[in-house]
Amino acid sequence: MNWDRIEGNWKQLTGRATEQWGKLSNDDFDVVAGRRDILAGKIQERYGVAKDEAEKQISAWERSATDDWFTPSK
Repeated sequence: MNWDRIEGNWKQLTGRATEQWGKLSNDDFDVVAGRRDILAGKIQERYGVAKDEAEKQISAWERSATDDWFTPSK
């Protein structure tokens, strides 16, 4: 998946991000606003991991994104 698409649909994807990173608050996700570097910093802060680990988690999450993430539920 393309990060630009994730960033453009961030509000829609915060539920998926919350499933992945439950220690991040709604306020954290509002601050992130789809910016990958800010998300990495919040993951580092809340989970106590190094920057490369945070980036690895984000990359894995990004790869797991599918088109149905962007389809509104009926």
